[in-house]
Amino acid sequence: MAIKDRKERDKLDRRKLIIESATKLFLEQGYEKTSIRNIADDIEYSPATIYLYFKEKDEIFYVIHEQGFELLGQQFTLLSQIQNPFDRLFEMGKTYLKFGVENPDYYDLMFIMRAPLAEIACHANWDAGDNAFQYLVRTISECLEQQMIKAGDPHTISMSMWSFVHGLVSLRIRDRFKSLNIDDDLSENLLLQSLDYFMQNIKV
Repeated sequence: MAIKDRKERDKLDRRKLIIESATKLFLEQGYEKTSIRNIADDIEYSPATIYLYFKEKDEIFYVIHEQGFELLGQQFTLLSQIQNPFDRLFEMGKTYLKFGVENPDYYDLMFIMRAPLAEIACHANWDAGDNAFQYLVRTISECLEQQMIKAGDPHTISMSMWSFVHGLVSLRIRDRFKSLNIDDDLSENLLLQSLDYFMQNIKV
């Protein structure tokens, strides 16, 4: 391997390590209580080294945020082969639930953890998050065009569905079902049954 290639690989490895450490500390300590120095100490780097890769803590959080949405968006894209938009919409709902349950740490950072979104505001486009939402809007628009769901504004319906599945995931990963004596297996069925109930209520 050429020296240049090895240096580039080492640089990517260090960046990945910083992101992994930040993710862990954000979840353990919360965003506000985590500092660049905390991250540096965790991986035995100097704070100056961290600043070679990220200008501030907000930027690290933004990258983690984007990675989560990119992962979700990739899973949505796999559903493009489903021709029937209502069936695709139902599968999107199931994919979202599965993503949240299987990636609770990412989900926490993407949707639940309170952190300033100044870094997102600094970007002209919130690409990954917007792409995932627009895919939902397009699918719902197709359902409306083919009169498969009740008439309405596609953005309003999209936000309603997103809010619904987000609520289900949040209850599940925060163990709220367990407080109702609902075990994991039963809660999985409850999530899908609830999604089916929502879909049947918007169906023509």
